[in-house]
Amino acid sequence: MAKQDYYDVLGVPRGASEEEIKKAYRTMARKLHPDVNKEPDAEEKFKSINEAYSVLGDPERKAQYDQFGHAAFENAGPGGFGGFEGFGGFEDLGDIFSEMFFGGGLGGRQGNRPRRGADLRYDLTIDFEEAAFGLEKEISIPRTETCEHCHGNKAEPGTPITTCPDCNGSGQVRVVQQTPLGQFASTRTCSRCQGEGKTFETACRVCRGSGTQRKTRNIKVTIPAGIDNGQTLRLNGQGEAGQKGGPPGDLLVVIRVRPHEFFRREGRNVVCEVPISFVQATLGDEIKVPTLEGTVSMRIPEGTQSGKVMRLRGKGIQDLRGLGKGDQLVNIKVLTPKKLTAKQKDLLREFAKAGGGDLPDEAKGFFERMKDAFS
Repeated sequence: MAKQDYYDVLGVPRGASEEEIKKAYRTMARKLHPDVNKEPDAEEKFKSINEAYSVLGDPERKAQYDQFGHAAFENAGPGGFGGFEGFGGFEDLGDIFSEMFFGGGLGGRQGNRPRRGADLRYDLTIDFEEAAFGLEKEISIPRTETCEHCHGNKAEPGTPITTCPDCNGSGQVRVVQQTPLGQFASTRTCSRCQGEGKTFETACRVCRGSGTQRKTRNIKVTIPAGIDNGQTLRLNGQGEAGQKGGPPGDLLVVIRVRPHEFFRREGRNVVCEVPISFVQATLGDEIKVPTLEGTVSMRIPEGTQSGKVMRLRGKGIQDLRGLGKGDQLVNIKVLTPKKLTAKQKDLLREFAKAGGGDLPDEAKGFFERMKDAFS
C-alpha cells in the first residue's frame, strides 16, 4: 500500500513555510496523542504525523523529500528515518511535548530569563476644578522592590555565592522520560536554584533570601490640565520589581473626577444652567455668571426664551493635546413666579388686556400645525 504524502498527513500545502508546518504538527499532535485521544486508530495516526514531521520539520530531509519523495528514505537503516521508532533525539519534538505534558514551556527555556515586574493600579479621585487646571499630587504606593541590603542577590552580603551543581549555572535541567512511543525529552527549571543558576548558604537577613522587600513609597503625580474622568496616567518604572534582573513594571493612575454641583463637562466645553426671571427674559438684562476662572458679566437680550444656550468663548477646559480651550455653554432657564401679590396680578391682567397675553406668531404657527395634524 502506497504511503500517504507527508504534506497531506499534516494538512499543509507544498511550499508551506517552516512555521506553518510546525503549527500544523502541534495542533494535530495535541489532538491525536494516545494519552488524550482514546480512539482505536489514534496511535497509528499519531505515528504518521510524527513520521511526516520528522521529515518536513527538518530542512535537509524536507529538501530530499521534495526531490525524491518517499524513495529518499527507503534505504535508511537504524537511526535513520527507515528505522523510525518514537522520537529518538529529535529536539523540536522534545520541546513540543515538554510544553504539552511536562510544563516545559515557561518553566524550561524561558524560566531563567529576566522578567518584567507587574504593573500596579491606583485610583485617584480629584475635584472638577483640579481636573480642569491640573495639579501635582503625592500618593502612597505599597509595592515590592529589589532588596536594598543584598541588591537582589538573595544572599547575605559577604557570604559566598556558588554555581549551582545541578544545572552548572544554566538554570535548567534536561529530563528524559521513557514511554511506549520512545523517549520524551523536556527542559525544566532547576529545582535547586529555581532557575537562578547559583546557590548560596546564608540567606539575606533582610529579605530572607527572596531578593525583594515590601515598601511603601510616596510618589508625586503630575496631573495635566484638561484630564477627564476615567483617563489613565502611566508612570514608567514605578510598579512592582522585576524578577531575575528584569525591569520594574509601571504604575497606572486612573483618574476619577468628582461631579460639580454647578458645572458639567462635554468634551472641552463646560455646561451650566442659569435661571433668570420672566422680566429679565422679556426686557433683557446684564447678569453675573460663574465660570471656572471667576464671575463674568453676560448680556441677556430682550425676548430670551427658556432653553436658549449662550456661549462664553474660551471659558471651557484646556485640551490635553494643546489645541486650546473650549467654551462655556450657558443654558438659560426662565423661571415663572409661583407667588404674586394682588398688585402684581392686577398689573399682569392689564398687560394681558393690552395684548401682552397673546401668543407670539411662531407659537401660533405651532398650534395651527398641531390642529392640522390631528384634524
